[in-house]
Amino acid sequence: MNGNNNANKQMTLKDAIGKYVKDDCSITFGGFIGRDCVAAVHEIIRQGIKNLTVIDDSKTDMMDLLVGAGAVKRWEGAYLGYGAIGLAPNIRRSVEKGIPAKFELEDWSNAGISMRYLAGSLNIPFMATKSMLGTDILKYNQRIKVINDPYAGEPVALVPAAHPDVAVIHVQRADAMGNAQVWGFTGNDENKARAAKHTIITCEEIVATDEIRRQGNMTAIPFYCVDAVVQVPYGCHPQSCYGYYAYDVLFCGDYHEAAKDREQFLSWLDRYVFESEDHAAYCAKVGWSRLQNLMTMERHFNRIPG
Repeated sequence: MNGNNNANKQMTLKDAIGKYVKDDCSITFGGFIGRDCVAAVHEIIRQGIKNLTVIDDSKTDMMDLLVGAGAVKRWEGAYLGYGAIGLAPNIRRSVEKGIPAKFELEDWSNAGISMRYLAGSLNIPFMATKSMLGTDILKYNQRIKVINDPYAGEPVALVPAAHPDVAVIHVQRADAMGNAQVWGFTGNDENKARAAKHTIITCEEIVATDEIRRQGNMTAIPFYCVDAVVQVPYGCHPQSCYGYYAYDVLFCGDYHEAAKDREQFLSWLDRYVFESEDHAAYCAKVGWSRLQNLMTMERHFNRIPG
């Protein structure tokens, strides 16, 4: 928690990433089964940031892109993959062949990472959980400490608090101060914002504070946890953003196929990231009509008015 006041925190994505995300820093990304911070990841790669330690739960596109671009030194988390589409090609290539470089892996369960961020958000050194007991994770992760519960005498696992240097979290809407509203599943985002030293909010829309106050119960992340606010429409593509646009599964499938080959991946990266000046240029390459169709699909299937 950074204790920021109610100043206007709007800035460009380029400036926000340049100011807060540095070589060798630790980072986490918001979203879980949607609201992935893909635009921010593109900008991190565009700026050539390296040696990141990513402390997270489960991630797909974002980690595969970062690993393929050689930006990641270490991963502390649970699942890495593409679900029904398949394994994450760059991650597998890095682990098996050290291309472009081998990164460190520290295994946790999703619940274990959640408890680490809960401890971080409360500013306490650790949290107790029964997650991971009875699994092989304990054999390979020496930072998980098993003790006997002093009350019932049963074993519990202690996990250390997570305090990443930066949290990047995409939300549906925020005001210029940083009050951020999440529609649908929040994952660990509230706790990540409080546990991190700095928080960048990217959003579909920046709205007036009066509008935020009309639905104050939707404000998952308050302004005092936030350092930067960036409006990035379609900032999750090809992943979904509930209430705004649907998952572009065909685009993900095309990426996954290209990423199986190192040279094809690098060509994809050149086309969509390095040759795109910013996220708007990326969207233009994807196709504004395609993105509009994803919005229409989202409104239809979730019966969203407008």
